Amino acid sequence: MTTMVLVAFAAVYVVWGSTYLGIQIGIESFPPLLLAGFRHLCAGLILYPILRWKTGIRPTAGHWKAAIVTGFLLLFVGNGGVSWAEQTVPSGVAALLVATVSLWLVILDWLRPGGVRPVFRVIVGILMGFSGLVLLVGPAHLGGSGRVDPGGAGILVIASLGWAIGSLYSKHGGMPSSPMLSVAMQGLGGGVVLILVGLFMGEFRGLHFAAITMRSWLALAYLIVFGSGIGFTAYIYILQKSTAARVGTYAFVNPVVALFLGWLIAGEAISLRTVLAAGVILTAVSLVITAPHAAPDPVKERLPIIGKA
Repeated sequence: MTTMVLVAFAAVYVVWGSTYLGIQIGIESFPPLLLAGFRHLCAGLILYPILRWKTGIRPTAGHWKAAIVTGFLLLFVGNGGVSWAEQTVPSGVAALLVATVSLWLVILDWLRPGGVRPVFRVIVGILMGFSGLVLLVGPAHLGGSGRVDPGGAGILVIASLGWAIGSLYSKHGGMPSSPMLSVAMQGLGGGVVLILVGLFMGEFRGLHFAAITMRSWLALAYLIVFGSGIGFTAYIYILQKSTAARVGTYAFVNPVVALFLGWLIAGEAISLRTVLAAGVILTAVSLVITAPHAAPDPVKERLPIIGKA
């Protein structure tokens, strides 16, 4: 691989893995839905005019409809759910649970009309993955550590399912030919939905700009610039320059990075339960991602943007 490809892989591994900690720090001062809303709306407002001018594409009403639907599923249900859940679930564990998106993708592709039945190896991976999820939320005590908050874990399961549905829809929903322009449009659509729901949920009443700490402002800026900007640009680049199997490795490297950064910076404990569940879930994701396919698919078709915080 060239130096640029290696740098891009490092950006996707580290930057996307670090966004979970960024969210954890951000919600210290920001309400969770508003944090996600400000992040994606700002990214969309910055990227959309630049990409609209650079690509020369004029999005149609159909493009905007698809962008709003995918923005709702990916950013409101998916990323908004992660932000909400991290109020009670450590950032590293949240990343671990979000890794199950790749399992949901296989299940949904199997259940759709004319879907593809997964091979035995993938079925084993799916069963292992959800066994790891069960290990995280129960029994009540294992290895001297408490279980993950069931409510937060449930939100993360819904967020992962929403992200999987949105990822599959985005492949067939009539988005513009430019992936980056599509992401900017999704940011605008999803960001508006997040802010409106945050308003409805009363989050603005709890938002006091004078009380927001500098570290939370820096976390928001980091999520906008690095998470939504640099990280995704690097992802698009490696999609074009590498193989599907290599690109897919980020889905199980990100949780490891998130667990390490949560422990190193935020002081999140890594218990025996977490280590065991991480081993089970990441092995399951590895089995699913590296399994042989019945027919070769383009990289972009096989790897929608999964498990992204």
